[in-house]
Amino acid sequence: MPLRRTFFTTAASVALAGPAFAESPPPVAGAPVAKPVYSFSLLKSQSADAVKPRLVAWLQSVNKFDAAQVEAIWTPGRGTAEAALATIALGLPDAAALLADARTVGTAPSADVPALLKDAKLDPFVRSNLAAAYAKALAGRRLYEESVAAAKLAAPEQLIDPASYFFYRAVAEHALIQREAAVTSIVRLLDDVGDAPDRYKVVATMMFFDLQQWSKDDKDLTNIGRLMDNSGRRLDLAKGGPQTQEIQKKIVFRLDEKIKELEAKAKSQSQGQPGDQPCPGGGAPGDGNGSGPPNAPMQDSVGGSDSGAGQVDLKKLRNYEQVWGKLPEVERKKVTQDFIREMPAKFKPMIEDYFRSLNRINGFKP
Repeated sequence: MPLRRTFFTTAASVALAGPAFAESPPPVAGAPVAKPVYSFSLLKSQSADAVKPRLVAWLQSVNKFDAAQVEAIWTPGRGTAEAALATIALGLPDAAALLADARTVGTAPSADVPALLKDAKLDPFVRSNLAAAYAKALAGRRLYEESVAAAKLAAPEQLIDPASYFFYRAVAEHALIQREAAVTSIVRLLDDVGDAPDRYKVVATMMFFDLQQWSKDDKDLTNIGRLMDNSGRRLDLAKGGPQTQEIQKKIVFRLDEKIKELEAKAKSQSQGQPGDQPCPGGGAPGDGNGSGPPNAPMQDSVGGSDSGAGQVDLKKLRNYEQVWGKLPEVERKKVTQDFIREMPAKFKPMIEDYFRSLNRINGFKP
């Protein structure tokens, strides 16, 4: 079952940015861009055999084609995405400088998206892959705000490596506390990309369940802690300024609101005598006969049920990830079954796929 279907059934569901796109045959540069085909799991990484001719056609269209230079770039064993970016630099020298700047630690990219990435006249294939590479480089340096802004300019159906794009975009959005956007990117990665690497799927699944546990209360101390982390990150990157100051103001305001809330609660409790009050619906406190909340949680049913809370012990999940390759098959199966049993049935396919990815990463049969 696609995660998108599960996503819409959770309390945290949000509108998706759009449907998946099927990869279309590479058009000749300058030709009208065909409308994408809407489907699921049809975004895939593009091969060198598909990408190289497309870029050669583009170089020829801008009168920058040099056969010897192109052949020197497309050598056996070189990654398709890396070779593509080097080829783009032949026709667009500013692209190489742009990516070098994004990858160099200590440089401070402009807060605005570079004009090159916003150039509507640039070939959409070239522009999308350049924007995705730029966004990925910035995410690797924790420049998440700039990364997300650049990522929004990339068209997923044009990308050579859509899995990498959605993964790093989700990482940046997660770090920026953009909960709905991060969930959307994770859904696109797990549902729409047919050949996403297992390492991306494992981390994305943990991010997804982490997001489900985030409180919607802005005054929640964990949410305030995330704001503090963002403020600290920006200061570490020497990005103090109006945006950082605004985050710090939010922290102070929400802490103040939380303190007022706790003080009001303490005052209310001190004025009442809860020990003398009957349970709602009748009955003595703790006798379980009233209509109030039960004294013990309902027992889980085997296989999970949709009435479960859907909470995942992320610490336990990470611990198993670290030792998965050392566990015997019997124990691996037991762990998988235990996690499935503890989750609502709607999450069963997602948990199963998570552990299948762990098996593949560690050389076991899925």
